[in-house]
Amino acid sequence: MLSFPTTLSSLPEIIDGLPNISGWETEVLSVVNHDKPVFLPTTNIRLEDVNAVFAIALHMHQPTIPAGNGGTLISNLQYMFEHPNEGDNHNADPFAYCYSRMGDLIPELVSQGCNPRVMLDYSGNLLWGLRQMGRSDVLDNLKRITCVSAALPSEARNYQPYVEWLGTMWGHAVIPSTPIADIKLHIIAWQHHFAAIFGWEALARVKGFSPPEMHLPNHPDALFEFVKALKECGYRWLLVQEHSVETLTGQSLTHKHLPHCLIARNSQGETISITALIKTQGSDTKLVAQMQPYYEAKTLSKQQIGSVLVPPIVSQIGDGENGGVMMNEFPSAFKQAWWDMVNNGGGKSGVVGMCGTEYLEFIEAAGCKPEDYPTCQPVGQHQIWERVSPDNCQPEAVENAIQELKQINYNFHLDGASWTNHISWVKGYENVLSPMYQLSSSFHQKFDQLQQTDSMEPVTRQSHYRNLLLHNLLLQTSCFRYWGQGAWTDHAREIYQRGENLLHIN
Repeated sequence: MLSFPTTLSSLPEIIDGLPNISGWETEVLSVVNHDKPVFLPTTNIRLEDVNAVFAIALHMHQPTIPAGNGGTLISNLQYMFEHPNEGDNHNADPFAYCYSRMGDLIPELVSQGCNPRVMLDYSGNLLWGLRQMGRSDVLDNLKRITCVSAALPSEARNYQPYVEWLGTMWGHAVIPSTPIADIKLHIIAWQHHFAAIFGWEALARVKGFSPPEMHLPNHPDALFEFVKALKECGYRWLLVQEHSVETLTGQSLTHKHLPHCLIARNSQGETISITALIKTQGSDTKLVAQMQPYYEAKTLSKQQIGSVLVPPIVSQIGDGENGGVMMNEFPSAFKQAWWDMVNNGGGKSGVVGMCGTEYLEFIEAAGCKPEDYPTCQPVGQHQIWERVSPDNCQPEAVENAIQELKQINYNFHLDGASWTNHISWVKGYENVLSPMYQLSSSFHQKFDQLQQTDSMEPVTRQSHYRNLLLHNLLLQTSCFRYWGQGAWTDHAREIYQRGENLLHIN
């Protein structure tokens, strides 16, 4: 177990009816900023026995909408339960089970002698919504595979090494179109909320990050601030979609089964980097539902990083509940893959499953250095840096290059890239984006200066601040810019109006 100062007390999960998303920034950052190994002390795998690795992650999300009694904020999952005859709302109960079932599948497989691994990515909206609905059964089942407690019987303490939680944006905001000033607010809000549910020790183990929709900013300044925020919040790596990045010379990746060093360079010429695991292929739940990463890993052999020979890793993420294949076929395919591994190397040699942090800790302990990883940058940036001299990297020069590219290349844009590039979270959504940026700007005008003043109680711990922050983050939820104009954009306008009203309350 990772240890912390005994002065840290448990966080309340709900405060004045709102999720705990702010107020303990100093404590959160003190917990997450450490370089202690997370998986090495408990892993039951030896790297020298491994030929290839696969890592799968399940992404879970339900938006928060103003559709409860009297227009209260509720989870869309709750709305589905209450309106079963609309659309595919009959899936509400299967969805709820999907959010819980890893708490059953992992113990079952371990009891059968398997060596399973899974990474979990749950939005803050979903975690809050489950609590609002009174679904403590789901959260408690997740605690079973997340929390380590000496108070539990020994057989109930053995599941954490098989599971890795990934951090994400609290309100499921797609990062390229999120106001830059709010990126870190989403990241640290999720850390608050997660610690309040699962505890400080569980939070300290969260070292990988999963961007909503695998959406990576390709504007130099947005990317730089995103990576900077990740590192300030203690993250070691993030998952990126292979088609959202390129080599530094503008080519497609050639070593997609190795970790990469993602380079972020801003318009001032500053650079920062972070390790990236490459999610291969596009958005297709069947890739995870049918355990394709395992079968692909079986075709691979060790590769070189610097002077070290390492097993390659096939990284994959998919929605954990969406679609019939994920709801119905995944459990049996998931079990079958781990049973197959038991019969081929005992689940600890040959081709094995690992969590992302576990894999990176293994290869770095073997001598790999992040600076030796293949490098990458967001797609389209090579065209910018071709036009900007390294010794004249200034905002004006970068902006001129961007405008020139937009004029000569109709397809060039800086809206970011994701696993669903046929969908834009910008085009056609001006009636959501404009209010979204306005509320963010007003929020920061109201509170940023207040946070600089000396006070016994942090501004971020005040209920009014938390309520406004909540509305600001909720308005940035990707769902309001996914389904086209109509009910979802109306939800966004209502959240904006409530946020504006709150601004005028002292």
